Amino acid sequence: MALTQQRKQEIMGEYQAHETDTGSADLQVAMLSDRINQLSTHLRANQNDFSSRRGLMQLIGRRRRLLSYIKRQNQERYQALIARLGIRG
Repeated sequence: MALTQQRKQEIMGEYQAHETDTGSADLQVAMLSDRINQLSTHLRANQNDFSSRRGLMQLIGRRRRLLSYIKRQNQERYQALIARLGIRG
């Protein structure tokens, strides 16, 4: 259920700020979004999996905190990131 190494490399290639970037806030949000999408799909098929639902809520909270940090730092970067990820309306 976790992200595979290959998928992480794809996400890193797309969202890295520079070649050695492995943990910027943008990259973390992108990885969390991918994991959230996977868990959401799992929960549509397994509605009574409450442990996974709790994990999903924790991931959503972590992504929300990172996005608010990015928004405080740079409004344009925030807008570009949510547009690329297709989140928040």
